[in-house]
Amino acid sequence: MKRKKTWGFILAVGVFAALLAGGHALQDHSRAIKKVPTNHKIIALTFDDGPHPHTTRALLAVLRDKKARATFFLLGENAAKYPDLLAEIAAAGQEIANHGYHHKFPNKQPRAELYDDLARFEKVVAAVGVRPVLFRPPGGGYNDPLVNDLAARGYTTILWSIDTRDWERRSPAQVAATVISGASPGSIVLLHEGECAITTPAAVAVIIDRLRTAGYEFVTVGELLQYYEIRQ
Repeated sequence: MKRKKTWGFILAVGVFAALLAGGHALQDHSRAIKKVPTNHKIIALTFDDGPHPHTTRALLAVLRDKKARATFFLLGENAAKYPDLLAEIAAAGQEIANHGYHHKFPNKQPRAELYDDLARFEKVVAAVGVRPVLFRPPGGGYNDPLVNDLAARGYTTILWSIDTRDWERRSPAQVAATVISGASPGSIVLLHEGECAITTPAAVAVIIDRLRTAGYEFVTVGELLQYYEIRQ
């Protein structure tokens, strides 16, 4: 199947179709998003815990070669430790989102500590001109009051619908099979960076090729949210 549409045209058509269907771009930040309800064959790959010298450049190379977009949920302490990798993610045009400064479960943190954590992250990524609006709680630790408080600070809480468990050092084939078998329109895929996920870049290459053959396009989470179709 030949791909005839440009990215801009695909995104514009998706938003317009959602509006015609009675939907609209997501306005309600008061609940955690695990998947976006849409009929469009779009999917978001997300990478937690970076940047990391063993995976970031390999992931960026795959995304560049495949002309795909993704979202990097970075840890502030890693971004501060590897500012060159942070800059490379930004320069590649990939989406940067907040995974906290330290890898702490936010639903177990005092709010003041959490807000300090968020602010420290924001300060680090401001160096590359980023103001994050997406937050993924480490370990998926969240509750409704927390989501509401984060929304008041301008964040949408993002979870996932496909957990690859790539941090278990699964093979590229195993990671790819998990995504391919579980993929559906609007899926958000959880992947990782670091030594524990050293096979992830190879898996991502397979995932993109196989799902593109099935008609899927790869977008950032921010782009995916624009396809949020509110069903009456």
